[in-house]
Amino acid sequence: MSRLKEYRPNVAAVVLSPNFKEDGLFFLAKRKGVRRGWQFPQGGIDDNETPQEALLRELKEEIGTDAVEIIAEYPEWIKYDFPQSSSNKIYPFKGQNQKYFLVQLKPDAKIDLAFHTTPEFEEYIYVDEDELFKKARYLKRRTYKTVIEYFKEKGYI
Repeated sequence: MSRLKEYRPNVAAVVLSPNFKEDGLFFLAKRKGVRRGWQFPQGGIDDNETPQEALLRELKEEIGTDAVEIIAEYPEWIKYDFPQSSSNKIYPFKGQNQKYFLVQLKPDAKIDLAFHTTPEFEEYIYVDEDELFKKARYLKRRTYKTVIEYFKEKGYI
């Protein structure tokens, strides 16, 4: 019998640059120690925490700021499985069930990847949509495309 629980509740943020209307750039961060580990910030939802509360906490912990405007929320939860080789090494879960948000960094937002005592990211960049899909971790690309297309169709991007 497997010791793994099913799916960990999680939030993720599609992060737009402070000047997105002018530059069309997305924020990506590189997961510490992960080759080609570029992704959007994300993290678990704690007990008794709403998805929006988790979003702001995770942004503060992972990129050092919660100075964002929440623009929209993807209407569904998106479930994915961890790769077989890592699922029981990282967490006691089969995968994650994510709620995606579209946020824009405020002009005064200061990124500080070393804010948390154990930083999760080692560098960050701003990229256009084409570069986003070239750089983003392979296992996240399909979900990113789905979520970004939804936000575009609804006129948020």
